[in-house]
Amino acid sequence: MSNKSILQTDKAPKAIGTYSQAVKVGSTVFLSGQIPLDPETMALVGGDFAARTRRVFDNLKAVCEAAGGSLSDIVKLNIYMTDLNNFATVNQVMATYFQEPYPARAAVGVAALPKGADVEMDAIMVMS
Repeated sequence: MSNKSILQTDKAPKAIGTYSQAVKVGSTVFLSGQIPLDPETMALVGGDFAARTRRVFDNLKAVCEAAGGSLSDIVKLNIYMTDLNNFATVNQVMATYFQEPYPARAAVGVAALPKGADVEMDAIMVMS
């Protein structure tokens, strides 16, 4: 696939497995899942669920910017949580990062996430 490029930035956590931070194909960018890792220390950030959710959005934002875009270019967002009782907090934090029209979205309850994280997000963005 000749129009496929791999995107990477030091402003987001390095991949902790066999994946790329993002892959761009044409004008579409597929962003891999981000958990609340500090890109400098590669440790999970402390604080409450809102703080961890902000770190995930900051990580996604860094990858979007490395692709030449922004969070507003995201057309699909998937959110994975180990406790769906945090759904309202995700909505509150997300409202500080996105404006209407919001991307299409799924919020999924899961049993566990990498490194013991309680929230993870991946996304698809389309560059105009």
